[in-house]
Amino acid sequence: MAVLIYRSLPSTNTEVKKPGYRHGDAVIAKEQTAGRGQRGNRWSSNPGENLTFSLVWEPTFLEAKRQFLLSEAVALALTDTLGEYNIKAKIKWTNDIYVGRKKICGILIEHDLGTDGHLARTIVGIGLNVNQKEFEEWVPNPTSMATLTGESYDVGAVFQRLYDALEARYNQLQSDPAAIERDYDALLFRKGEMATYALPGGKRFEGVILGVKPSGELLVESQGMVVPYLFKEIEFVI
Repeated sequence: MAVLIYRSLPSTNTEVKKPGYRHGDAVIAKEQTAGRGQRGNRWSSNPGENLTFSLVWEPTFLEAKRQFLLSEAVALALTDTLGEYNIKAKIKWTNDIYVGRKKICGILIEHDLGTDGHLARTIVGIGLNVNQKEFEEWVPNPTSMATLTGESYDVGAVFQRLYDALEARYNQLQSDPAAIERDYDALLFRKGEMATYALPGGKRFEGVILGVKPSGELLVESQGMVVPYLFKEIEFVI
């Protein structure tokens, strides 16, 4: 395992895609000039205040059709870590981390497939708001560890705790994937609650999240029908 720390990088995910990075290696950037989030969004973070890093995994044991388990494991490692700081977090499908109605962390996972139907390599990009208290106006509903607790944190120490939690959940994924699915389901944001959602065309509807299929689709009940939604087919109205 190698952990490299850079003062500034365009994107940690882009960096660890370079040849030479292997399973367990991580790259931390104190500043990302072109950080990326889900749905093609950019990631905003004040230099030095937060934890922005990417981790390489080589989950060759996992079939590509079960790749959502990796998202679940990563999200759970984050809720585990925040719990160590007495911050109770939930997982907003697919893998944003929320405290109440505020987003504290985003995750960007990118896979390379092998030729045997299994995963070959996975890049896990994480942006965790640690000490930042003021955010750009365009950032939707942000929060941070410091905002929630009134304390400031050693970002390096937070990384070490999170890295250990990621390793633990990765090991659990290999030995007991059903436990990963159960734990993820138990922490699913808005599960069992009537809430508002939007379709790609902008139409809004009321529905209740029932859970997530093993393949990753979100199951939402509305007007007596249960519909599975893929990523980008439904949007949370916060």
